[in-house]
Amino acid sequence: MNTNKDKNRSAGENPVPKAVVSRLSLYLRELQRLVRDEKETTSSTQLGKMLGFTDAQVRKDLAYFGQFGYPGVGYRCSELIDAIKQIMGTNRSWPVLLVGVGNLGRALLGHKGFSLQGFHVVAAIDNDPTMANSKIDNVQIEPFSELESLITESDLKMAILAVPAAAAQQVAEQLVDAGIQGILNFAPVTLKMPEEITVIGVDLAIELEQLSFAMTNRPDDLLPSQASVD
Repeated sequence: MNTNKDKNRSAGENPVPKAVVSRLSLYLRELQRLVRDEKETTSSTQLGKMLGFTDAQVRKDLAYFGQFGYPGVGYRCSELIDAIKQIMGTNRSWPVLLVGVGNLGRALLGHKGFSLQGFHVVAAIDNDPTMANSKIDNVQIEPFSELESLITESDLKMAILAVPAAAAQQVAEQLVDAGIQGILNFAPVTLKMPEEITVIGVDLAIELEQLSFAMTNRPDDLLPSQASVD
């Protein structure tokens, strides 16, 4: 299995399309499910069928990063999982800071899927003084005044931002000043950050709008039948 392709291609002249990166995550989840089901190998046809993609799409996506299959065998699930994790940078453990412990922040603290993929929320910060030094799901809640020292002392590079929209830009700037390099932003606002800072926005309302658009504009032959009323 040859994976010695340009590992930094996404930062080079020909960046990997975001859609490809998104599909890599989907491939990873399916491969992990196959391993749990004690499947040792799979093929581009099988992997694509499970996700609604063509076998050609699967092969094209993986070809951005190298050659992973074996003639007459297909893909060895465990090997491809390791390769995708290396590509995604999740072959290591990422400590994460959560900023904002309101309803959304509490839900995120209780989400077990992060740790399964190598992301560990090691601390949380909130400006509510009544929450200081408490714990939620074994994560220590620190006062906002500890933000800079916590990031510096723990050498944190990644943060989840779950604060109100009005505060998001200012808090994000403080995170960057303290050493954070990547932000997962749940605030419904576009952050203006330096070019070297990676920001991924998660706006659930936008996702629902996309769902609404897809449902509204589906082909006529896929629309639910409407019973006539006399």
